[in-house]
Amino acid sequence: MDLHLHRADYVQVGVTSQKTMKLLPASRGSAPQKVVIGDHEGVVLCFGMKKGEAVAVFKTLPGQKIARLELGGILNTPQEKIFVAAGSEIRGFTKRGKQFLSFETNLTESIKAMHISGSDLFLSASYIYSHYCDCKDQHYYLSGDKINDVICLPVERLPHITPVLACQDRLLRVLQGSDVMFEIEVSGPPTVLALHNGNGGDSGEDILFGTSDGKLGLIQITPPMPTHKWEIQNEKKRGGILCVDSFDIIGDGVKDLLVGRDDGMVEVYSFNNANEPILRFDQALSESITSIQGGCVGKDGYDEIVVSTYSGWVTGLTTEPAHKESGPGEELRLNQEMQSKLSSLRTELEQLQVKVTQEREKYQQSSQSSKAKSAVPSFSINDKFTLNKDDASYSLILEVQTAIDNVLIQSDVPIDLLDVDKNSAVVSFSNCDSEIRSIEGQYGTLQAYVTPRIQPKTCQVRQYLIKPLSLHQRTHCIDCDRPMNTLTLTGQFSFAEVHSWVVFCLPEVPEKPPAGECVTFYFQNTFLGTQLGSTCRKGEGVFKSDNISTISILKDVLSKEATKKKINLNISYEINEMSVKHTLELIHPKLEYQLLLAKKVHLIDALKELQVHEGNTDFLIPEYRSILEEADLLQEEYKKQPAHLERLYGMITDLFIDKFKFKGTNVKTKVPLLLEILDSYDQNTLIAFFDAAA
Repeated sequence: MDLHLHRADYVQVGVTSQKTMKLLPASRGSAPQKVVIGDHEGVVLCFGMKKGEAVAVFKTLPGQKIARLELGGILNTPQEKIFVAAGSEIRGFTKRGKQFLSFETNLTESIKAMHISGSDLFLSASYIYSHYCDCKDQHYYLSGDKINDVICLPVERLPHITPVLACQDRLLRVLQGSDVMFEIEVSGPPTVLALHNGNGGDSGEDILFGTSDGKLGLIQITPPMPTHKWEIQNEKKRGGILCVDSFDIIGDGVKDLLVGRDDGMVEVYSFNNANEPILRFDQALSESITSIQGGCVGKDGYDEIVVSTYSGWVTGLTTEPAHKESGPGEELRLNQEMQSKLSSLRTELEQLQVKVTQEREKYQQSSQSSKAKSAVPSFSINDKFTLNKDDASYSLILEVQTAIDNVLIQSDVPIDLLDVDKNSAVVSFSNCDSEIRSIEGQYGTLQAYVTPRIQPKTCQVRQYLIKPLSLHQRTHCIDCDRPMNTLTLTGQFSFAEVHSWVVFCLPEVPEKPPAGECVTFYFQNTFLGTQLGSTCRKGEGVFKSDNISTISILKDVLSKEATKKKINLNISYEINEMSVKHTLELIHPKLEYQLLLAKKVHLIDALKELQVHEGNTDFLIPEYRSILEEADLLQEEYKKQPAHLERLYGMITDLFIDKFKFKGTNVKTKVPLLLEILDSYDQNTLIAFFDAAA
């Protein structure tokens, strides 16, 4: 069955956070539902649709920014009480807008995530989780990394209260009381959790998770061995997942999966006979999707997907046909409705134009006054700087609540700027774009100057750190059988000091040192696949990697950082000669592929000339015919990664220099010979050169 949905914009509120819009339960059967939404101005708005117009049920006064909005109530009854989290306070409203709860929690940070189940309230700030029952403190947990979302398995279906935390270090932490029962590693930093089918599935233990790098999965939380049921990879390189919901939008009696992403993509997945998700519908909106719900809002009897966006639009994707067949009287009635709506819009537009003219004149008069004061208009920026594992590049996403005039990118380190299909900017003077690729070992700051299309002109600056080992990402285990090189630092430094050095060098490390006297982190290089282990405690830091260049970068950077703080470091290292050959073997397939790709691309023009001259390609060998057939795809791939080959050459050169640097030998004079060998690449010849260069 094909799914056809049509867009309808309902209202616009202020800027919204993730998971701050819900649909209240219908009063009867398929009756239209009310929508409740909270924004950054602290306003909670509840509205319904009447004759195509949004009619407010209630609207609260402005206050602190609303970070989460959830529905609750007595278990096994309609969940129609509204709870909002703002700062460290929880407020509760009835569906009519009467406030019945104002609960100031004991959290010292602002609430970031919330889940409600009956009289149980589950909250998390950046690192702190708290469980309350009837507003009384029950349990507490301090996480080792940032908590992005919190949920609890349905208490009415299971014997124990089982909260689950989605943490930035790629772990789902399953709690019992104040303790971690077990941890589940997922393939990316989880940003959102939801109960499968809205109730935990058949077992009550099924949880959906979405990640910041766009993956979606289902896990059955069964102690002590959880089960990964399925996972959807982000092959189309779409945005991170911010919200999910379960609703039967297709109408086949089985709940579908609704997904909202931070690049504005709305997706619908249905399930096949093997209970695996299949993409059935997608539509791109122009802003990130902060909340998504299935229900009926616009018109009685027509299901729809209701979403809220970053700038505060509440939009429906409805099953109601855009054009309907109508009888003689119906057509007249529809025309009258349309004329009435157009007349109302024209009147509203004229009033706005008059108001704008009056305010502009008032501003001009006040600006000429000797006592005039100019106020810089404030605007909100939603930004994201994330590492893409697939091609070892960073995506910089900037979203503003109003139209962007221009963005200036400035970096104090060399970076490659890559083109991406979904970018909407017009680029001047260079081929730069929102995908950024850095070189490990070179570190500094990337700055983005964002200028929106508002008057008077104003600009905000955002800074993003490019770290020395910027292409590494967190993992939770490494292959101990690899040939490892070891760097050991000892000296008079604290645990917090050595942890701050690890934060400075590597991404995805929590800013605060975890509880305890010692911490171990594992990382994997997204470009090469080499690994790094870091173990730090007071007075000692031990780093192990199968890539000598990683150890060399750490040695240089950490020495410099310690010197800045006037800390005397004792540095020792153990180099494993086998690691060089091992790293070259990891590089080999990538280098061979890139050389072959470059060779094919360089042949395309000559082969096309031959084709034009001869009139056909029958005389060509199959390999050359294949190149001609795939010419567009080959050129597109080569264009997307123009500096790939140069990066691989650079990594091999660094590996060569670093190998002999640890032996106290400077081999920079031999680099031209190394580049000659790479131009006529043969793996055995290259390995022999590394061995003989000493």
